[in-house]
This record gives sequence, structure tokens and C-alpha cells, in this order.
Amino acid sequence: MKITSAPKQYLTITLSYWAFTLTDGALRMLVLFFFYGLGYSPLALASLFILYEFFGILTNLYGGWLATRIGLNAVLHIGLGLQILALGMLTVDPSILSLVYVMIAQAVSGVAKDLNKMSAKSGIKLLVSDNQQAKLYRWVALLTGSKNSLKGLGFFLGGFLMATLGFHNSLLVLMALLAITLMLSWLFLQPQTTTYKPKFTETLSKSRDINLLSAARFFLFGSRDIWFVVALPVFLQSQLQWSHLQVGSFMACWIIAYGIVQAVAPRITRSKHQLTPSGSSLTLWVTGLAMIPALIALCLAFSLDPTMVLIIGLLLYGAIFAINSSVHSFLIVAYSQRNSVTTDVGFYYMANAAGRLTGTLLSGFVYQQQGLVACLIGSSIMVIISAFLTTKLAR
Repeated sequence: MKITSAPKQYLTITLSYWAFTLTDGALRMLVLFFFYGLGYSPLALASLFILYEFFGILTNLYGGWLATRIGLNAVLHIGLGLQILALGMLTVDPSILSLVYVMIAQAVSGVAKDLNKMSAKSGIKLLVSDNQQAKLYRWVALLTGSKNSLKGLGFFLGGFLMATLGFHNSLLVLMALLAITLMLSWLFLQPQTTTYKPKFTETLSKSRDINLLSAARFFLFGSRDIWFVVALPVFLQSQLQWSHLQVGSFMACWIIAYGIVQAVAPRITRSKHQLTPSGSSLTLWVTGLAMIPALIALCLAFSLDPTMVLIIGLLLYGAIFAINSSVHSFLIVAYSQRNSVTTDVGFYYMANAAGRLTGTLLSGFVYQQQGLVACLIGSSIMVIISAFLTTKLAR
């Protein structure tokens, strides 16, 4: 039986997105820990996620076009199915798990992740009328924030499963969870479509604000992943001697807190005169973010206690970054036209995936060559570029 009311549709989309995100976070930790245990270098670990991010770029660019043809919910279900396939590909005999094979499995996971994200966030636009921007902001912030909290829980789950069940059995547990989610989503979600049917060649954005916001997103998420994806967990294990479970738990708590701040961002950013953020609001928040990685790098360079520096620095960085991300997520949905929301959002998250790919590669390369401090300096530079781009947005 299909659920028809907008709040119930929103809840069903959110629950599907939660389940996917939980398994995606757990899978990243499982892959990272498993291959680090096999002796892979930081650069080799980063390379495992190259196709994950690269195919995310292609998926976001053309996934929006696909959604206009077959419907948003169909795309969401395809994403869930592909994630089950990606997990299944990694359950083979360990002798088959070569670098190239795992990269291909991660590519399938990357397609799945971005089909799921694009369809979920675009679907919210269709559930809210154009004169309810404050409600749109709350719903987008809640979806984005809760998703990241679940991703953090996924990091913890990945570390816990790796420590208790091992790599193979952990994958089977995640596959079962997703299979249940896919069945329930197929039963309850109502079809969502748009009247806009773009040509395959009409996937690039023609909006100046969306192009600028997408470029700012590229550098914002590149700035996070250049030190967070590979450099930080490897540093915690190799230099501070943290266990798999400790690393997974720490990163999980950080992401969960980050998600909570994202979810309540509408309360933080609103003022008496403005319930929803604008381009100038984004410039303010991203400028505040720029100096935090540089300060962490400075403290580490002066040999202050690295554990305390990273914990305090990550709390500050996570809070400000979460607000930036939440404002970003609202503005792309707000800037998008209702009929072309899937292609606009897809283009924007294509830039997001490109930034993540760039950051991931730099995370492995820069850490292997120069260490964590250099990764943090690179992060600050990328945030400054992102801040400059936001100054060009409509005020």
C-alpha cells in the first residue's frame, strides 16, 4: 500500500536514505581497515576509492536525466540494489580481492550512493510548495544532518563488525539490512516524476548561481576529504597507535555530532529578519571555517599534544563545516527550478563528488609525501577558494 501524504513520503524517503547511509559508512571502514591490515600504503588506500568518487561524478551528472525518464523512486531503488551488488562483490574469496577488483566494486557503490542521494534530496523539492522555503530548509537540513549522523554510526558499525565478525560476515549483515530496506521502500513509496524531459545533452546547469555554488561545493568538500578520508585514520593508527575500534568509534562520534549540528542549522542561522540563509550567509560561515585546519596544523607543527589538538580541532571544524554543508544543501534545492530539480541537483552533486575525488587522492598522496600537517594546510587553501566563490552568489 502506497503512502500518499507529504510528511509520510518524506519519512519513507528518509528511512531508506538512512539505511543506505549506514551501510555505506560501514563499508568504507571495512575496506579501509581490511586493506590497511594487508599492508597497503596511504596512497594505495586512497586509490581504492578513486572509481567510487569518479563514478559518483558521472552518476550525478546523468542520474538526474535518468530520474526524469523513469522517476525518482525507481532511481532510489536502483541505488539500493546496486549497493547490495557492490557488497556481494566483496564477499568472494580473499585471493580475488585485488586492487583493481575492489576499485570496480567501489565504483558500483559510488553509483549506488549518488543515485540514492540525488533521488532523496530531489524528492523533497517535489513534496514542498514554492512558498514554503522555511519548511524546505528544515526538511533538507534534517535529512542531511540525520544522514551524516547515520554515516557516523556506520563508521562505528564498520569498526565493530570488523572486530567481531570479520570482513566477510560483516558484508553479509549489511546486505541483509539493505535487502529489507529495498523491499519496504518498494512497497510504500509513491511514484514521483517531473514534467520536464531534458535531452541527454542538457545535463549541465545553465544557472550562474548553481554553477558558482557547485564550484564552491567542489572546494569545500575537497578541503574536508584531503585530510579526513585517508590521512586522519592512518595517522591515528600509525602515529597514535589507536585500534580499529577506537578509530571507527572516534570518527563515528564526530560524524554523528556533525550530523546533529546540520539538522539544527536552521535554528542557528536564522535571524529576526531572515528565516532562510542567502549567499551572503554562506560567505560568512565558510570564511569562519578557513582558519581552523591551519590552526590545527600550527599546533601539530609546534609539537603540542596531538590527541588533544585533533579532538578539539575536529570538534570546532565539524561544527562550522556542518553549518556550511547544511546551508549549501538548502541553497541548491532553493536555487533549482521545480521541473529541472533532478538535473540541477545532479549537476551540483557532480561537483561535490569531483571535490571528494580530488580530496581523496590528495589525502593519500600529500600524507605519504609530507604528512598530516601538509594535508591540513591544503585544506585551508581550498576553503579560502570556496569562500571567494560564494561572494559571487546572488545576495
